[in-house]
Amino acid sequence: MTPMQRLLALPIWQGKVRAEPLGGGITNLNFVAQDDARRVVVRIGDDIPVHQIMRFNELAASRAAHAAGVSPAVIHHEPGALVIEFLDARTLSAADLAQDAMLEQALELVARAHREIPRHLRGPALAFWVFHVIRDYAATLREAASPHQGLLPDLLDQAGRLEAAVGPIDLVFGHNDLLPANFLHDGTRLWLIDWDYAGFNSPLFDLGGLAANNGLSEAQEGRMLQAYFDRPADGGLWHRYRAMKAASALRETLWSMVSEFHSELDFDFSTYTRANLATFRAALAAFEQS
Repeated sequence: MTPMQRLLALPIWQGKVRAEPLGGGITNLNFVAQDDARRVVVRIGDDIPVHQIMRFNELAASRAAHAAGVSPAVIHHEPGALVIEFLDARTLSAADLAQDAMLEQALELVARAHREIPRHLRGPALAFWVFHVIRDYAATLREAASPHQGLLPDLLDQAGRLEAAVGPIDLVFGHNDLLPANFLHDGTRLWLIDWDYAGFNSPLFDLGGLAANNGLSEAQEGRMLQAYFDRPADGGLWHRYRAMKAASALRETLWSMVSEFHSELDFDFSTYTRANLATFRAALAAFEQS
């Protein structure tokens, strides 16, 4: 059954259904669908164990995020399909999130997610420890004889140093994929979507991802850390933060390397790998100088 056939077979439609692909997803096929009653977003995608994506977890996180006022409502779910409320909103870009006013809104939303989602979360929950993910991706790349496997010894050595530098952590419920496309603005407020990688984690991972994915300046990072932790960042916090920021960029790099041979979606993963490897190396250099 094709993704469109799966969409049309959902038991929720009233009258004629019109659907069209929605761009942006690189772990799902997304559609905007309209029937005689309402407009919704349909996400078609099964579990992806190689990326540690489990749809039961995405569903639980999506429901809890809506209850926390962070994300749109879940309308329907079944194996391989998640239907959520359509928002008349625009997808943000990295340039949007690099603007101080928008960054402030995004940070408030992320902090709310960290704080409030665990109060609404039901059932089994996953953890997202980036250094485990990095080691697992490296094993997958070796098993597949990836052309990138020659880089792995150095990358794993660097990851080990970063993990030691992060040290003990506070635990929050993280989104863990703060790409600009996962923020929507409806003209009044921001929303956070796509909970594929959600799980308990250090807040530094989301903060580092927010910075690495959106090209924040060091001054913006300092204001972000001060706002989130309600105190100026000292040298120790900066060092731990920069370690996690570099780890976030390394995870995105390895994710893309694995996706080069695993994903069937039409996306230029090779170019994405090169861009993220450059981001990681810049973040690693900043960590080593801190």
